[in-house]
Amino acid sequence: MSIPQQGGGPIERPEQLAEYLASGEKPRESWRIGTEHEKFGYRHADLMPLPYEAPAGQPSVKAMLEGLQARFGWTPVLEAGHIIGLERDGANVSLEPGGQLELSGAPLETIHQTCDEVNSHLAEVKAVADDLGAGFIGLGAAPIWTQDQMPMMPKGRYRLMTDYMGRVGTLGTQMMYRTCTVQVNLDFASEADMVQKLRVALALQPVANALFANSPFLDGKPNGWKSWRAHIWQNLDAARTGMLPFAFEDGFGYERWVDYVLDVPMYFVYRDGKYIDALGQSFRDFLNGRLPALPGEIPTLSDWADHLTTVFPEARVKKFIEMRGADGGPWRRLCALPALWVGLLYDQAAQDAAWDLVKGWDAETRESWRRGAGLKALDAEVNGTKMRDLAREVLAISEAGLKARARTGSGGLVPDETHFLNTLKESVETGKVPADELLGKYHGEWAGDLSRIYAEYSY
Repeated sequence: MSIPQQGGGPIERPEQLAEYLASGEKPRESWRIGTEHEKFGYRHADLMPLPYEAPAGQPSVKAMLEGLQARFGWTPVLEAGHIIGLERDGANVSLEPGGQLELSGAPLETIHQTCDEVNSHLAEVKAVADDLGAGFIGLGAAPIWTQDQMPMMPKGRYRLMTDYMGRVGTLGTQMMYRTCTVQVNLDFASEADMVQKLRVALALQPVANALFANSPFLDGKPNGWKSWRAHIWQNLDAARTGMLPFAFEDGFGYERWVDYVLDVPMYFVYRDGKYIDALGQSFRDFLNGRLPALPGEIPTLSDWADHLTTVFPEARVKKFIEMRGADGGPWRRLCALPALWVGLLYDQAAQDAAWDLVKGWDAETRESWRRGAGLKALDAEVNGTKMRDLAREVLAISEAGLKARARTGSGGLVPDETHFLNTLKESVETGKVPADELLGKYHGEWAGDLSRIYAEYSY
């Protein structure tokens, strides 16, 4: 989850909220790719999750961060004296509530660079983890650990959210402590471009969820879903999640997004290194100096930027658009996720083709795809169309977009970025996604022994 935003003076005009979003507009030549991915850490000795702290020489989240800092030149990020993140060259490493380690990558020009960044990060993590007796694994949900076994990281934001999530949804704390994702953040050129990109992103998130479905286990046994993580997101805090039907209405743009976010109850205000409890309070009241948590104060643009990070729909607008629908997974899929969306949205012909594919869908159809993807992945079917066929068509559009971009790699030896889609094309050809492979192992050679997942699927 996001770290506190910095900079930005007081909000003196309501128009500044939309202007903040519009300030993200960039010409096509300045568009970049920001990839984020999370992973679970565990102790080799007992396969239990890493605590935040442990005695010297024993594996812990804190020891991981300190090891990365000491060996690879990261700058620490502190909260209340605790190391809770790292920064280096436009990238940062942060902690999810249950200790999941997240890389928020630097803004890069090509998928080749993104994949190099992923590989370098995982190599650094493995080097430190091996010395500590720890491992890291990419899955959409923790397969064995119970909710009570998950540690809590020392971040004020998470303490507030944990309490609130327990009151507004059935699975919110599971989302916080027992799930991992891979995401990509992409730029837009104008308000109209943002609108088309967001609509395509929302409509096709179920395809990404199906292709990346990788969370079929919970509490040590199959849970009945290909993506339990998707099921979780369908069952928490309806005020800030979902497929956002209003984004497909005539007149949608920055102002309508602002109205949506203003209607989402607040979590906190960040002041002087501390999170102030504003749970359930209104940013609209804040704008008028009537926030109970800070009476008489008006918000800054940093407060607005923070509040934007507390909405969790399937795709999200900030100064860029976040694609949020995919489970965490093996390293090839960490490169495939940005390739999928860059192919769809960074070539105008591909973007138009993707919009043509989905523009006739109504809200019920989009929601049906969302629910079917989490349950059945490529076996889902809506209105007589099979997800596997839809995914095949989406991949063809993305591949055409990547070919049109023609961004070379390996010193020009690789003509474009299309090979990063190969793992997804294999899934469509076979009908099998990562969850299917895991379930096959569980019911086959593992004979129900899910502990074997760590040795076979860790980075």
